[in-house]
Amino acid sequence: MATKNNTTSLSIAEMREFASFSPCEQRFIRRNLDIGLGRCDAFKLWARNSSENVAIRRQYVAYQDLKALRRSIPGAEGGEAISPFMGQLSRLASFDLAQERLDGFSPFRFLYERLLGADVRPWLPSAFCAGAAMPNLRPARRKLLLQSLSEAAATAPAWSSRAPTFYPEYVDLEDEVA
Repeated sequence: MATKNNTTSLSIAEMREFASFSPCEQRFIRRNLDIGLGRCDAFKLWARNSSENVAIRRQYVAYQDLKALRRSIPGAEGGEAISPFMGQLSRLASFDLAQERLDGFSPFRFLYERLLGADVRPWLPSAFCAGAAMPNLRPARRKLLLQSLSEAAATAPAWSSRAPTFYPEYVDLEDEVA
């Protein structure tokens, strides 16, 4: 019973965190989870126009390395596995942050914990900083993103290994209102 209550509490906390994100961030996270986890045909569900079709196609291409990344998450000691893993993760972070749909570390972390699993948590502050500092982002955007990383997240002595429990999905607002 205690385990069920802990899982329920964790799910509620995750739902609250997701609700704190802007509608744009929520939409981006839902869409990217559909693409990255292969939950549906994102073109049919998410594309409202031709430019969104192009963006979704680019996302599918960028996310093709997710399975390999999930299998290659290094342990805390890292060793030689750090370089290829962080290179791929930083490239992916830079791609997602350049879309200008995530305005800080919290929504970034929320998305990537679900795309890659709980074991990626210790690596997310570094990947976020690397992605946010890339020259393909506007200077004001880089500043906004880098300032969103709290000292606590940047210097955390340990990270939870508990898997996320809440995976937000597409919501048709017309169905919700009816």
